[in-house]
Amino acid sequence: PGILSENSEVLFSFGVIADIQYADLEDGYNFDGYNFQGNRRRYYRHSLLHLRGAIEHWNTEDRPPRCVLQLGDIIDGYNAQYKVSEKSLELVMNTFQMLKVPVHHTWGNHEFYNFSRNYLTNSKLNTKFLEDRIVHDPKTVPSEDYYAYHFVPFPQFRFILLDAYDLSVLGVDQSSPKYQQCLKILREHNPNSELNSPQGLSEPQFVQFNGGFSQDQLNWLNEVLTFSDTNQEKVVIV
Repeated sequence: PGILSENSEVLFSFGVIADIQYADLEDGYNFDGYNFQGNRRRYYRHSLLHLRGAIEHWNTEDRPPRCVLQLGDIIDGYNAQYKVSEKSLELVMNTFQMLKVPVHHTWGNHEFYNFSRNYLTNSKLNTKFLEDRIVHDPKTVPSEDYYAYHFVPFPQFRFILLDAYDLSVLGVDQSSPKYQQCLKILREHNPNSELNSPQGLSEPQFVQFNGGFSQDQLNWLNEVLTFSDTNQEKVVIV
């Protein structure tokens, strides 16, 4: 806390990268090859170059980061359309192998455009093995029903990685109770026939490509925060 000065000691650093959205496609492939506002072109193949550049930077830092946070949408949804999701993911993950520090992966909507939740759980995008186990406090152990965990990159600093698609119609079997529950929530807040459209909504977050947190996950988060509060830890929520 307080203002950094020349005498301030740097404790540690961590890297952050998001929306790599790799696809083996030409630049600005069509209208959908632009950003959400439609005014900036997308460069699908170039994203690997940016990733490599970031990794080279992290690897050559005088004091390397303790870890890197990959915040989701690692490959673009177009990969599913061309049935090359696994190939594209492998290419990006092979690039990440050049990184000399651990990487923690979160899951975004593009993960679920390409893969089922079951696939992701059994893939290299599941980095739950990096979690910190607080042996004497079982309430801080997350359920297998959602993808979340916490870890300590530096003493007295706890990072909590959350599953923002815990409640979602994406990536789950349409015959499952969870899908039906999430579809019901969506329809209660979004009367549009196109559930990805926020048109006319007072709560525009209730669209199909978004997700939410179950009460179980929020209860678990509360337990971890209580532990960190008791032990005077700083917390970063991912």
